[in-house]
Amino acid sequence: MADELVFLAKATESLAGAESEFANNRYNNCANRCYYACFQAGIAALIQAGIQPKSTHGQWGHDFVQAEFIGQLINRRKLYPPTMRNVLEQTFALRQIADYRREEVSQTQVDRALRRASLFVETIAREGKTE
Repeated sequence: MADELVFLAKATESLAGAESEFANNRYNNCANRCYYACFQAGIAALIQAGIQPKSTHGQWGHDFVQAEFIGQLINRRKLYPPTMRNVLEQTFALRQIADYRREEVSQTQVDRALRRASLFVETIAREGKTE
């Protein structure tokens, strides 16, 4: 299986996990899965566009994926709509709260994150099939 398909499958699995966690009122874990669905879909999109991580170990850094997705795939190549520009950053910020802060994320916050993540993953899956 091609690398981009592996990461797209992971993104789809993370999104399904987020939906399950939301349905079971586990909002912090839902926020975590929403972010990883977007992160993994972002990696798939970068691979599809021929962009690889610069690290010697081939690891995908969170900052790298965000910067390259926005800079290369949205701003420069115009492969994805500008409405996707803030999704990685917003879901990352919510995941930081869910995973590392004393405060809890709310149902409303993760409902919005889940909708953004679903659209993000679906758009990347759709665009990847047409190229």
